[in-house]
Amino acid sequence: MLACGYVAIRTGKKDVHKAFMLSAFGASTLFLISYVIYHLREKKLVLFQGQGWIRPVYFTILISHTLLAATIVPLVLITLTRGLRGNFDRHRSIARWTYPLWLYVSVTGVVVYLLLYKVYPHG
Repeated sequence: MLACGYVAIRTGKKDVHKAFMLSAFGASTLFLISYVIYHLREKKLVLFQGQGWIRPVYFTILISHTLLAATIVPLVLITLTRGLRGNFDRHRSIARWTYPLWLYVSVTGVVVYLLLYKVYPHG
């Protein structure tokens, strides 16, 4: 949705861009709510099982993902608000930062999940 929204705005399709970005915001919001509820209910720590060169790679990705995930929330809210209010110059100036960071957080979240639960599962 993020990439499609980016392509849409680059090709001048403002309404399509808006629809994709609102969809991305909705999906991200639903994911964050379900993630928090799951971890509040589960109450167990899953340790990364990979050994060797993958450990520092995994923890570098995890740490950068976690820090940027906390940072991206206010950035997305500010960017979205500016766009919806029609303040497009200010929207564009912050979206230049928000888009790549939001995309990075989205992709690295999937990478962390795959490494932790699928590639190097516990037990």
